[in-house]
Amino acid sequence: MKILVNSEPHDVTGPTLALALAELGYTSAALATALNGQFVARDARASQPLEAGDRIEVLAPMQGG
Repeated sequence: MKILVNSEPHDVTGPTLALALAELGYTSAALATALNGQFVARDARASQPLEAGDRIEVLAPMQGG
């Protein structure tokens, strides 16, 4: 299915947010995610279904100062 991840189009086969993130290589536990503008907690990603056209934002903490 076609989705947007950080404003970039992607095709994924995973039916849930967790599976789509893994498919796209987002494996770090230190990620924040939002689906269509709504925060999704790490524990809820495995049960959060995706639909074609969904917009996912993935944020990772940055190091440095």
